[in-house]
Amino acid sequence: MGRVERAPGAAMMSAGEIASHLLASCPSLEHFEAYMFGSAVAGVGADIDILVIGPGGALLSQVKSELRCAGEALPLHVLCMSPSEALHTQFVARETCVPLSHLAVAGR
Repeated sequence: MGRVERAPGAAMMSAGEIASHLLASCPSLEHFEAYMFGSAVAGVGADIDILVIGPGGALLSQVKSELRCAGEALPLHVLCMSPSEALHTQFVARETCVPLSHLAVAGR
């Protein structure tokens, strides 16, 4: 996988390393489908686009909080969708989103 900047002047992380970090740091992600998309997957660009698909309410608040903490030093952009929004927009296919779990395995 490509590499993504962590912060100006800091060490770089691969998409797989980022995915592994987020999955390990955000236990609530087990209740969601989580993807990376955009330039970060290709290893170019300075931001990391994450898509989270799943329920709203308390679980969504929890995963947002976990992502905020886990991504403190990362330029994360998080997009949240309900399953019906994701289905109707076909966002995953249209944006060629890659599951975090696939990236994490590929990054090992």
